[in-house]
Amino acid sequence: MKALSDIKKIAVLGAGTMGPGIAQIFAMGGYEVTMWTRSEETREKAKETLYKSIVTFSEEDLLPAADIDKVFSRVSFKLTVEEAVKDADFIMETIVENRDAKKALFEQLDSFIGQDCIIASNTSGLNIFELVPERRLPQTVIAHWYAPPQLIPLVEVVKSEKAPQEYCDITVALLEKCGKTPVPMKKFIRGYIANRMQMCLNQELFYLLDNDYCTPEDIDKAVKASFIPRAVVLGLCKRADFGGLDMTANNYKNKSYTMPPEVDMPKTLAEHIEKGELGLKSGKGFYDYTGVNKQALLAKRDKQLFEVFKLAKKFMDDPV
Repeated sequence: MKALSDIKKIAVLGAGTMGPGIAQIFAMGGYEVTMWTRSEETREKAKETLYKSIVTFSEEDLLPAADIDKVFSRVSFKLTVEEAVKDADFIMETIVENRDAKKALFEQLDSFIGQDCIIASNTSGLNIFELVPERRLPQTVIAHWYAPPQLIPLVEVVKSEKAPQEYCDITVALLEKCGKTPVPMKKFIRGYIANRMQMCLNQELFYLLDNDYCTPEDIDKAVKASFIPRAVVLGLCKRADFGGLDMTANNYKNKSYTMPPEVDMPKTLAEHIEKGELGLKSGKGFYDYTGVNKQALLAKRDKQLFEVFKLAKKFMDDPV
């Protein structure tokens, strides 16, 4: 049985949205990391993204300046999957969220790796345990990161029913060693924890917008001035404890809230999509980003996220 101390080399497969940030976290944790992506353009962009992000961590006093090049040098880029996973003790799959593509990659991996290599998938919406070759299920876990992965602490971890608990424990320990906040789940469910919570919020968000109760700006102001910062301190279950579970029970008894009706697609969302208003990437979504320097805005977002999560870690290290 593999132990955390046995993990020396980590392979990250996929270098798009999530790959560089995940590779950075493992490299900052002291691990040798190999990355693979099939596109040369994506590979070169990933190198640039990775280096800039490491520099940003140094600027935020999360990494000594003298260690920038050392961390960057721990990540190497390979041209083939076979090269990337050679001698790897832990594989982190981060490719496109496409069922056929992931299935093909796992089948390809099957011929390259040994029986003691842990295979982890970053899938956000697929039941990866249906796609992995049967004989690899005892080695497979899900480690679900959130974007940007180098900034958001949470990683949700769930093992295959056929995998030993030790593999979940090792994955959690590995992530903790690298500074993340892993949450092991008892069993798989689509959406895990945070995404399911966010989908509930989205359902209510679009109900309010579709029925013209308020504006997007109203919603953002309301949540940022109430339960979202409170949740940094209390979470959701402890908030209920502090308020009194009898009060929560009364809200159910008194029908204080009724769920909005389910819809195939919220009207407000459909209208934006039809207009090609996809958010920051297209220049307009709920908000208008015309003329905005996108890179400067993303940098500002990241700086504020650094501040928020530094404070959140302080509270989590000394909870109420």
